[in-house]
Amino acid sequence: MIRRIAFVLGLALMAPVPAVAQDATTLADIKAQLSQLYVDVQALRSELAASGALTTGAVGATPLERLDAIERSLQKLTSKSEELENRINRITTDGTNRIGDLEFRLCELEEGCDIGALGDTPMLGGVDNGATVPTPAETTEPTAQLAIGEQADFTRAQEALASGDFRGAADQFAAFGAAYPGGALTAKAHYLRGEALESLGEMTEAARAYLASFSASQTGEIAPDALFKLGYSLSVLGQTQDACITLAEVGTRFPGAPATLEAQSVMRNIGCP
Repeated sequence: MIRRIAFVLGLALMAPVPAVAQDATTLADIKAQLSQLYVDVQALRSELAASGALTTGAVGATPLERLDAIERSLQKLTSKSEELENRINRITTDGTNRIGDLEFRLCELEEGCDIGALGDTPMLGGVDNGATVPTPAETTEPTAQLAIGEQADFTRAQEALASGDFRGAADQFAAFGAAYPGGALTAKAHYLRGEALESLGEMTEAARAYLASFSASQTGEIAPDALFKLGYSLSVLGQTQDACITLAEVGTRFPGAPATLEAQSVMRNIGCP
């Protein structure tokens, strides 16, 4: 009996670690585990009551008191997991709304852009935060294997960009993004397409490409540069307020990245507060 109580207590003490560090699936698992622990505690309480052991033991160390302590710990863990879920949902919704707002503003600046055709901005993390808690951000670059022909197509587009064929590069990178959505090279392809369009002087389309790059990989190798280029493009387009907000976000998200210094320089040049 005491070993079983110790086992339940051990589970309760171990639960906080994954609740803080893991993703949406793990948060759901924790809730299920907590529910099961409640059932175990109640089962123990029933067994102790049947055996008459509830009133035995030294003062302050009875099985009942230990069970009460476990229940209090479980209540705290449940509250913490719900707090984390709500916090992640708020961050995800805010980030998605900001990306959607930028897409709308860029469409307004682009001649012939149909605002009605934009549709809803996909939730960050790729899932509906009303159903489950989305992963707030990627932690690494995609590790999926390249599709057949993916590397070759990417290399051809890179070669076009390096040779100065900016229109050809922009078109090839656009085709690459459509052919390999969510691929290991997709974020970089969007970024390089932005550079090609910037060289052509098409800053509105370049901004959209940089936004697509950052949305595809928010913590990957190319993410700091993509976010900086997005802010820079907005400044060139005269969207100073949005540019300042975006450029400031570079330093907040990537304080040690070289792009942070570039962002700070542009912020000074355009008079950001």
